[in-house]
Amino acid sequence: MEETVKNVLGTALSACCYEPKTGFYRDGFCKTGKEDSGTHVVCAIMSKEFLAYTKTMGNDLSTPIPHWNFPGLKEGVKWCLCITRWLQAEKAGKAPKIVLEGTHSKALDYTTLEVLQAYAVEES
Repeated sequence: MEETVKNVLGTALSACCYEPKTGFYRDGFCKTGKEDSGTHVVCAIMSKEFLAYTKTMGNDLSTPIPHWNFPGLKEGVKWCLCITRWLQAEKAGKAPKIVLEGTHSKALDYTTLEVLQAYAVEES
């Protein structure tokens, strides 16, 4: 029997985004595993401010990369971010809002639920 993947709230991990299909495994979920050196576990809602910030840090998420089937991200799109990049942006005052139900419990190895809750948005 497969173990249920948990989010930071201790419930079953919800999908983050299917359009574009996100996640390290491109299955719509912010799941992680041994292959995921970036620990892509934060279900974040892209903001112009964050996209500009991450580009200055060397990770351009706005520009499409067709040969990787990457559409380029725009404001309002959900995407699984690396927890370390999200924390870096948080310290710089540029962190995007997040969806706790879609954020993997592994994020709690790096930060507290209280920090994450400060950036949480309700899913509709």
